[in-house]
Amino acid sequence: MKILILGSGGREHAFCWKLSQSKSRPKLYIAPGNAGTAQFGENIAIDINDFEAIKNVCLSQDIEMVVVGPEEPLVNGIYDFFKNNKSIKDIIITGPSGQGAQLEGSKAFAKSFMQKHQIPTAKYGEFNSGNFKEGLEYIQNHPLPVVLKADGLAAGKGVLICNNHAEALAEFDQMIQQSKFGDAGKKVVVEEFLDGIEMSVFVLTDGKNYVLLPEAKDYKKINEGDKGLNTGGMGAISPVPFATHHFMQKVVERIIEPTIKGLQEDKIDYKGFIFFGLIKVDEDPMVIEYNCRMGDPETEVVLLRLQNDLVELFIAMGQEKLDQPKIIFNKNNAATIVAVSGGYPEKYATGLPIDFNYLQNPEAIKHLDEDGGIMVFHAGTKPGNNEVVTNGGRVLAVSSLSDTLADAIELSKTILEQIHFKGMYFRKDIGYEFVD
Repeated sequence: MKILILGSGGREHAFCWKLSQSKSRPKLYIAPGNAGTAQFGENIAIDINDFEAIKNVCLSQDIEMVVVGPEEPLVNGIYDFFKNNKSIKDIIITGPSGQGAQLEGSKAFAKSFMQKHQIPTAKYGEFNSGNFKEGLEYIQNHPLPVVLKADGLAAGKGVLICNNHAEALAEFDQMIQQSKFGDAGKKVVVEEFLDGIEMSVFVLTDGKNYVLLPEAKDYKKINEGDKGLNTGGMGAISPVPFATHHFMQKVVERIIEPTIKGLQEDKIDYKGFIFFGLIKVDEDPMVIEYNCRMGDPETEVVLLRLQNDLVELFIAMGQEKLDQPKIIFNKNNAATIVAVSGGYPEKYATGLPIDFNYLQNPEAIKHLDEDGGIMVFHAGTKPGNNEVVTNGGRVLAVSSLSDTLADAIELSKTILEQIHFKGMYFRKDIGYEFVD
């Protein structure tokens, strides 16, 4: 089988690694890919939103499956583009229709969907330039803190938590009247602040059936102790210690099953991943957000623990037979720690050579393998002149599997301490609240 993977991050490198283990031995193409994905297949330099170029690759290479990593092509309607084109309509796409992708592409759509199908989430109001004054009044009378969310995709920067009304009113004005987030902020969702601990839950659905994948918890803040600016993710762990069987039953019954049923009732075509960004408030799960794809860096721990053949799962999804596979988890703990460029998430340099010193230390690798195994997933990298250089803010995601969470974290740190590029930084406290 020939498979095209869209994207260039750690998530896509992890997909390549996992798909390459399939007994079907697929041939992989990655667009545009990175230095890590090149180890598993052929990188192709095309834009993930250039659907005509993607179609041409699919036809010229006889592609049978397209695995979509990032959200943007899904929100832009790549699934519909394929299904409405006779020459490529039979290719399996791991992603929903453009309407289904609105669960991520529009915060207002997602909140309305949850309200309609009685899925627990924060109370909210939605506002634009047409009811701007009502929005000001709503915020002025809202308990603090108050959460402001740009309705559309804003590269992870469109969510603001405001601790006083003056700040909230100023930001609301900036978003709607001054286009702070461009078109993404033309509509703003104003939400109550939920106090609790967050986690990520993932399912793969064929639109009727679903399979529940290993859960994860990611760490968004740049600094240790979960302080500082938000990032795309500084690390993740799986399993999540507080996600007990009893808690996950609540997640399934109150959130996952009503979501799948709601998609069917609303006649939304959805074959792909659903990411549930959850918060545990007291002992109950509530939805903060949906994503229409796998998270990053959560993928790098989820796929480390998933023991199923991923190609077979995607084929079952395409054939609406996800009621048949039984998901098998590795019971060990996984931890990924992300190495980022100096200055990230603000300005940072690229093109810096990366020294993988651990590759010169066979004893260290042997020791790591004996203790559980490790993968160095590339995120923002590209091949240079006989070397690998940085090509993004998040550069590498070092992921380990071991008996205990503490050991998995130490394994990742041990390898990270043997990798170097100028300005490299990583958090040493991933999973801190669960490790003595």
